[in-house]
Amino acid sequence: MGYVMSIESAERFFAFLTIAAMVGVLVATVGPFVASLSGSVATLRANRVTVAAVVAVTAMAGSLYFSEVGHLTPCLFCWYQRCLMYPLAIVLTVAAIRRDDKVRPYALALAGIGALVSTYHYLLEWIHSLDTGACAVSVPCTFVYFRQFGFMSLAFMALTGFAFIFTLFTIPGESK
Repeated sequence: MGYVMSIESAERFFAFLTIAAMVGVLVATVGPFVASLSGSVATLRANRVTVAAVVAVTAMAGSLYFSEVGHLTPCLFCWYQRCLMYPLAIVLTVAAIRRDDKVRPYALALAGIGALVSTYHYLLEWIHSLDTGACAVSVPCTFVYFRQFGFMSLAFMALTGFAFIFTLFTIPGESK
């Protein structure tokens, strides 16, 4: 029988990947204005479809791990986020294989809406009064399964994934 990662190990693993994505967002955002980061920004720009595909597939795998292996039941907003991330994983993977940068408008739309949903979900976790009663009592959207480093929940991880994908496709300049 193979090794199955514990839920606590998965939380830490995906938290560190989230930090890496946060660094990616930072580099892509401030990099065009900082000469020493121009090479990193050019690399991200040239490989944005592949990097975005890896981010989306990793986010999809993480959500499936937490629900199917870790038995964390997704709330309504978790499902909305999945409805936006899973197509991104498929579309971006196909685009990466085909080396097709024309996926940009679709990636921006899905990632932008996903970031908005994730932001609202993350705010719900901290400010329960924002809940309009849309979520089920059995699995409330205000419930937080874990917070790595005191702030990083599943909603935050999804938000970071969407934000990184969105940012990758808004880096100025040509990717080819």
